[in-house]
Amino acid sequence: MAARKRSVANHLEACEAPQAFPVVGIGSSAGGLSALEAFFTAMPADPEPGIAFVLVQHLASEPKSVLAELLQRHTSLKVLEVVDGVRLEPNCIYLLPAQHDVTLARGQLSLTEPAEPAGQRFPIDHFFLSLADDQGWRSIGVILSGNGRDGADGVRAIKEKGGMVMVQRLNTCQYPSMPESALATGQVDYQLSPAQMPAQLLACLNGSSHWRLQTAWDRMALSKILIKLRDQTGRDFSEYKSNTILRRIERRLAAHGLTGLEAYLQLLEQEPSEVALLFGDLLIGVTSFFRDPENFLALENRVLPSLFADRPAGSTIRCWSAGCSSGEEAYSLAILLKEQMELSQQTCRVQIFATDLDQQAISVARSGVYPLSIAPHLTPERLDRFFTLEPNGLSYRVHPAIRDMLVFSVHDMGCDPPFSRLDLVVCRNVMIYMESELQKRLLPLFHYALKPGGTLFLGTSEAVGENADLFQTFDRKARLFLRTEVSGPPARRASSALASVYRPLREAIPRELASHLSPQRTLREMTEEALLSLVEPAVLVNERGDILYLHGRAGEYLEPSPGETKTPNVLRMARQGLQRELMSALRECSSSEVAVFRRAVVPKTKGNDLLVHLAVCPVANPAAESPLFLVRFEDATRLTFDNHWETAAERGDGDTDRRVLDLKHEL
Repeated sequence: MAARKRSVANHLEACEAPQAFPVVGIGSSAGGLSALEAFFTAMPADPEPGIAFVLVQHLASEPKSVLAELLQRHTSLKVLEVVDGVRLEPNCIYLLPAQHDVTLARGQLSLTEPAEPAGQRFPIDHFFLSLADDQGWRSIGVILSGNGRDGADGVRAIKEKGGMVMVQRLNTCQYPSMPESALATGQVDYQLSPAQMPAQLLACLNGSSHWRLQTAWDRMALSKILIKLRDQTGRDFSEYKSNTILRRIERRLAAHGLTGLEAYLQLLEQEPSEVALLFGDLLIGVTSFFRDPENFLALENRVLPSLFADRPAGSTIRCWSAGCSSGEEAYSLAILLKEQMELSQQTCRVQIFATDLDQQAISVARSGVYPLSIAPHLTPERLDRFFTLEPNGLSYRVHPAIRDMLVFSVHDMGCDPPFSRLDLVVCRNVMIYMESELQKRLLPLFHYALKPGGTLFLGTSEAVGENADLFQTFDRKARLFLRTEVSGPPARRASSALASVYRPLREAIPRELASHLSPQRTLREMTEEALLSLVEPAVLVNERGDILYLHGRAGEYLEPSPGETKTPNVLRMARQGLQRELMSALRECSSSEVAVFRRAVVPKTKGNDLLVHLAVCPVANPAAESPLFLVRFEDATRLTFDNHWETAAERGDGDTDRRVLDLKHEL
């Protein structure tokens, strides 16, 4: 019983902490001296904070002995210059000597001479990366006044490990570009003046001690918090790693000065806005262009050439970037595909579905606008060719030729239907935050989504594990795996995983549209939001059937009417055998305002019968002058909705037979 009453912080500390005291990395540059003085003046001396501070500055012209003397006037902590191999001690401030980089490993600092020339060094990033690796979720980074973008990559690394980041409030900075670059990552927890930072830092560090007075492992309270989160956001985190969730909750507790899960649950019930803040904390949005460059190089050289080899002109290469966050990785994939297409002199069409849980991140990805700090992650040639500098000179915009290759949408891979018939699935550094059971379900889904021989691209710490029978290792170091053909139990496992997440369109589409569509959205954004689980052609129409937006290649189902001069109309363009069912479904959906389905419809296409499922779903959009509807076509041979469909003999050739079968399916 005593073990169950231990605090979350104590439990995690015993499992993971390299030493008993926290380490705070502080990065500063021009204008940082006054900020440092204000920071340490506000740090209480009694009791001592029990923290080790490592200060990384850019001011090579400032002798460190002078800086040490200046800081010592504002603090009772020991101010020391780093020597190679020194072991950290609490209540000390360690200063980086000029013209050196410093790394942290197992509580020990090591000095190295920088490999980069002056002007191209990023000593703050260098230290923050090692801090994140060494301290994990306990890592803490602080960015103060300074010029440049140093520290932005380090901020991402700290947040990826679950650590905490503070940035100096811009209106208190003499030089704000370094804090601005950190803020542009979207990974900053607190934006404060230097004098406010110590109190918030200590509150976060000491907040976990309050848990010792509560039943911190009260599973019921945690379950209720997750249910509250699911009910308000529609997202289920019950199968994400509990350590990650508890650390995020602990941070919210410290921010509010609360003392346990029960108290936080009461706060969630009293202030619904707190649910959104917790949801934002739980989302891991750490990414960058061409992250893990060696792995992307392996993808470029070993996988992409085969996608274009002997491919018919006009065919489509289909990819899925799952957990794309703010889009950098998805755009990286698009750039590689564009380059490979030109290299192979192919005229293929590329379609990349890029999805994520985070609506805000998807909005950033859709805009295709990124800060100047992306430059070091791209070659000068790619930056010049695939990006344009915005008129304000503060950001880059992705070129339309790359943007048009992607469809961004909010999607939960754990409970929303997967895409299918894909050549490549990219899901990197997402499953590491999930419990093993959810990972086991996702991999069969990726197997289902890929074509035979398709490629799965995972993160550096991820593997196929117990699903090795579904994938063949192609490049272990780069985490590239090929889909294998299976039958028997493995195939049934994939079908079971698909059934566990597939939500019928009659439930999924209207609800998602109602929650995400707004009067300000463009027709393109509306349709992309609606296509959360769609991989087949679909059209957005009004109640008359006028086509407002077309997604995918619908030539098998629609063809221009002879003499057509007015607005394209889906009812007039529907192929023979499809018109009657489409008209009936649209009329029924308009009157009932619920999704309508027609199964086993057979349109005539160049002398061949094509078996197709038809779905018409209402689209919630208050700004529309008339109701809007999404018409979806799906090839019935894909077996998405049911385990089997009747054979041609069972289906019959006459309209009566088809209608009987329709009634049987609806019954």
